[in-house]
Formats: sequence, structure tokens, C-alpha cells
Amino acid sequence: MSADPRADQHLLSAARDGDTDAVRAALAAGADTETRDARRRTPLLLAVTNDHVPAIRALVEAGADADALDDRHDTPWLVTGVTGSVDAMRALLPAKPDLTIRNRFGGISVIPASERGHAAYVKAVLEETEINVDHVNDLGWTGLLEAVILGRGTEPWQDIVRTEIAHGAQVNLADREGVTPLAHAENRGYTAIAEILRDAGGHR
Repeated sequence: MSADPRADQHLLSAARDGDTDAVRAALAAGADTETRDARRRTPLLLAVTNDHVPAIRALVEAGADADALDDRHDTPWLVTGVTGSVDAMRALLPAKPDLTIRNRFGGISVIPASERGHAAYVKAVLEETEINVDHVNDLGWTGLLEAVILGRGTEPWQDIVRTEIAHGAQVNLADREGVTPLAHAENRGYTAIAEILRDAGGHR
């Protein structure tokens, strides 16, 4: 906490609201970049959650921690996979985020992005970072499996499956019950995804 708690509160509010000028003013007044709200969210996490990219950049320039965990075991970096914001992801890269920190489900950012159909994010994060495309979460699922199991089978998830395969995802890496991505796709009637997986060497 800074010497002036009011500056910390102003920073939290400004980050949440995306008021970049107020963010800079609070920092100039001595606000602590790592101050926390009642849920242990930092200003950077609040800015990322609300996709306030200029505020994110200002906080990163001030040295804010992209790996600061809140009470839900989220970090600013992990939240980009939930929001799917490519601009926020890129704004955090100069902060050198730890790509291996896991969320409360044991996943890394590419997994919630795959579940939610954030195709542009999945493409960008795989092209621009060294994130592990085959990371397995606590449910025993990779991003590829989440895209099939929890997705809708439509174009965004089809694009994610193509992208992850193109970036080396193991197409036959099964879940804990031994069910492969292709079997899941066929069981759900996702014919387009099943065809993509077969073309990549997928099997039941």
C-alpha cells in the first residue's frame, strides 16, 4: 500500500473505469501498482477484466505485475483467455507474463479461450507466445478437448481446432476416460470438426 491510501483507491477506481489519465495521475501521486480491492484484484487485473487497453498499457509501463493472483486464482494474463481480448493480451506481453500459471481449474489462458470460442485470441496467443498448446487442466482436458466438449461445433470452434492442430496440438490426446477429440466430436454430431480431426489423423 502506498503512503496515501486515497491514491490507491483512486488507482483502483480509475483502472476499473478505464480512465487512463486518472490512472497516470494516481500513479504520479504515489499509488501502489499492486494495491488490492476486497477481492484481491490489482488495478491491472481490473483494467484487463474490463478490456481497458490504454489503462493496461499505462499500468504495464509503471511496472504492474501481470501474474498477481486474486482471490479466485486469476491473474491479469489468465483473464485475457476469458475475455478473449487480443489487444489486452498484446498489451500485457511487455510485462513478461508467466504463461504456466494455472487458474482455479488448473488451466492456462488458451484453455478458457478455446472453450469460449475466442478464435482470434487462440490464434494470436499461439503465434505470439510459447504457450503450451497441449496443457492438460484438472479435468484432464486440453484446449482442443475443451473446444470440442464445451464448444458449439460452429465456425469459431472449428477455427480453434484448425489453429491448435496447425500449432502442434496432439490430435489424439484423449481425456481421462480415453475418449479422443474425434470421438467427442462425433458423439456431439459436430461433423465439420470431426472432418477436421480426421484429416489431421484423428481416430476414435
